[in-house]
Amino acid sequence: MAFNGTWKIDRNENYEKFMEAMGVNIMKRKLGAHDNLKITIQQDGNKFTVKESSNFRTIELEFTLGVNFEYSLADGTELTGSWNTEENKLVGTFTRKDNGKVLKAHREIVGDELVQTYVYEGVEAKRIFKRG
Repeated sequence: MAFNGTWKIDRNENYEKFMEAMGVNIMKRKLGAHDNLKITIQQDGNKFTVKESSNFRTIELEFTLGVNFEYSLADGTELTGSWNTEENKLVGTFTRKDNGKVLKAHREIVGDELVQTYVYEGVEAKRIFKRG
């Protein structure tokens, strides 16, 4: 897949509304909207290594398609779930540990951009990245 590489955040669509639906407080929402996120993705067959660097933290995670793993968002929200592929998209389904609600995510390459879409409680947001 064409996901391999380093991607820098370019712009957000409806991201603050999404964070509000997730229960992120206003200060963290304001900071999160300007986090300078950079994602490095390496794929080896069904295994992925993803490094996320922002103003707040740097983490590296490894996952295998279809295998559940645990993950914490930058605000501390804990999730469990997995990534799979559908057509040319990475599709993630994650369940919050605190309230059992589902967060859906997908990543796809559109032109020369990586578009990451989140849906939670009916609120959709996009984060658009360019190769960096």
